[in-house]
Amino acid sequence: MSDETPAADRVSFVTIDEGRHGQRLDNFLFTHLKGVPKSRVYRIIRSGEVRVNKGRAKQTTRLASGDVVRIPPIRTSESEAPPVVSSGLTERLSRACVYEDDQLFVFNKPAGLAVHGGSGVSLGLIEALRVIYPQEKEMELVHRLDRDTSGLIMVARKRAFLRKLQRLMQAGQVEKRYWLLCQGFKGKERTLEAPLLKMQNGNERIVRVSREGKASVTHFRMLERLADAQLVEATLETGRTHQIRVHSQFGGFPLLGDDKYGTDKGAALLASIGHKRLCLHARTLVFPHPNTGKTVSLTAPLDEDFEAILTALRGAR
Repeated sequence: MSDETPAADRVSFVTIDEGRHGQRLDNFLFTHLKGVPKSRVYRIIRSGEVRVNKGRAKQTTRLASGDVVRIPPIRTSESEAPPVVSSGLTERLSRACVYEDDQLFVFNKPAGLAVHGGSGVSLGLIEALRVIYPQEKEMELVHRLDRDTSGLIMVARKRAFLRKLQRLMQAGQVEKRYWLLCQGFKGKERTLEAPLLKMQNGNERIVRVSREGKASVTHFRMLERLADAQLVEATLETGRTHQIRVHSQFGGFPLLGDDKYGTDKGAALLASIGHKRLCLHARTLVFPHPNTGKTVSLTAPLDEDFEAILTALRGAR
């Protein structure tokens, strides 16, 4: 990538190389303008101060090899110190790494940790990893998990490998299975085919089943019946925002501990055993390694909190 260091007193221009081909404009700027608040990055995109090939662009614009990005002067007063990662979080994430090769990390993400900062979250998983692994200059999230969902998440170490994994996902070659606790699941297996539409409710983003939404398919399978709850496995055929949570609500078996799509009854059940969390865990990932062709099959153990809830519900049967 041919570039100039961002300066406070002059415009800089960056020519996108093959390694950044396909990257979103906002994600490119977050990396290039290290320490500049995300709110400031979004502001200079919206105002048109950032240009791609001399034209205005959106934060979601995908960059192509050879594109020239204009970046306005960035004053140091608008920068902020790099995030501080506590020794506790560093140790926790080190233990959470369940797979590593020269192209890929896979972590068993703790519940409560956002995958990236923004919207009031100062430090997410990817920001923490960039501090812990400063030598990894191209590290990017391959996919996302909700903040309160625990389990497996892939982090590519190289942009080129990220694109390979994303192509696998688009082709349906990455199998993702989740474990969840819910109320109201009947039978042994169910498939929900219901289109999902993202909506904005004030400052809150929600997802609803709507004919105007994107096609979404989730396969559910009963694993175990518990006291007034069920342990269910969900396999994603598509990967929409909040897909499992909304399909479970739509199907009449909302997740326990889901503040957005759950019920008071589910919250009360968790409270009765002394717990409060979203009971959703990204349990399994299976995919062919893009470079070797060998099958990678990973399973993430449940965290202590989820295990404690399971134990309590089993004991109450």
